[in-house]
Amino acid sequence: MPELEMKMNEIMEMLRSKRYQDLRDHLDNMNPADIAEALEALTDDEQITPEELVRLYRLIPKDLAADTFIEMNPDMQETLISAFSDKELHDIIDDMYLDDTVDIIEEMPANVVSRILKNVDPDTRANINQILKYPEDSAGSIMTIEYVDLKPEQTVWDAFTVIRASGVDKETIYTCYVTDRRKLVGIVTVRELLLASYEDRIGDIMETNVISVNTLDDKEEVAQTLAKYDFTAVPVVDKEDRLVGIVTVDDAIDVMTEEATEDIEKMAAITPSEHPYLRSSVFEIWKQRIPWLLLLMVSATFTGMIITKFESALAAQVALTAFIPMLMDTGGNSGSQASVTIIRGISLGDIEFSDIIDVVWKEARVAVLCGAVLACTTFLKIMLVDRMLMGNNDVTMTVAAVVCITLVFTVFIAKLVGCTLPLFAKKLGFDPAVMASPFITTIVDALSLMIYMNVATMLLGI
Repeated sequence: MPELEMKMNEIMEMLRSKRYQDLRDHLDNMNPADIAEALEALTDDEQITPEELVRLYRLIPKDLAADTFIEMNPDMQETLISAFSDKELHDIIDDMYLDDTVDIIEEMPANVVSRILKNVDPDTRANINQILKYPEDSAGSIMTIEYVDLKPEQTVWDAFTVIRASGVDKETIYTCYVTDRRKLVGIVTVRELLLASYEDRIGDIMETNVISVNTLDDKEEVAQTLAKYDFTAVPVVDKEDRLVGIVTVDDAIDVMTEEATEDIEKMAAITPSEHPYLRSSVFEIWKQRIPWLLLLMVSATFTGMIITKFESALAAQVALTAFIPMLMDTGGNSGSQASVTIIRGISLGDIEFSDIIDVVWKEARVAVLCGAVLACTTFLKIMLVDRMLMGNNDVTMTVAAVVCITLVFTVFIAKLVGCTLPLFAKKLGFDPAVMASPFITTIVDALSLMIYMNVATMLLGI
């Protein structure tokens, strides 16, 4: 990107010419995410040494430093932490929100984690350890405890006093949470506070119909809750309805991005990676891919066994061989279309296992329509191109009929396999994404060949 390259060049020119004040002023006009992106690009291109990275980071204005640090990748964060003095590390962690600190700790090696925990306040350390105890994929693991807490008996004036006194350290102040003996009893927004009289009690203006999530709820479901209700934050309660934290929309976006990436990798038969592609080693990428390739290669031997079984039939009618790739590809593509649609519906919560009858009925009708159109098109193509234009007299009307009938049945079965496997996988507790293209293609390939050979045997008498 030209704009990013220009930023990188400007930053490095000022750093190496020791124009530190100009560089500080330049960084002060940049967004923390843009600074982190530029530094990451410089690091990836090996245009900046670790020593220069540390020197450059120390020139970032104090009010941007913590936010920039959060946006950096774990490798850069580890480099900086190793170079920080204890005071610098304490100041950075102190300027960060608790959930961001926990995210960083989860990515760091044990020796770095020990140093971070040694340089935080005892209360912060206790809160970090508490959040780290929650399961990795739970709401508790991504929540923050930095929210505005009000009481029902307080007035609007009291609420503004609380917000002014503590709001600077809270991740969000737009939505305030009302608790009574730690139990969540309502919420009130700053908009409602601004429109109310100073004498009004919080208990009289708060919304009591509160949507919340549990600490052990799956974080993907929490993200879906935020998306469904257009919340900027959702409260997290324990099993006794006591408010223990909130999940904000920025964390939900991170979760949705991670889950989407993981599903895409699984659908492509790749073990999910913890690192971006360019920062993954060749050996790491090999480990992610080779187990699935071996499994799919072994499972594909069934296709070879079917071809071997009907070898004499293919030898008697050689023209049939030319259509095998087309039939297998069409079946695999048909199954993939259905599976991807169903997996997306499952991920969004639109489709449940109880909907399987409706799903099968819909896909069956789609399969009939698709199969009919493909069969008619294929018949015309075979008769016009293969027989007339290419002069292949072995391609008879009967051969064309065999191919078209097989095509209809293949598409039909592929659609049914593609729509049901992810649902059964979900029901059995497996990830539906695993049942995407590779597995379905392998299954459909074998089924399409069996159909093809049996139809050919019946119609051609081979």
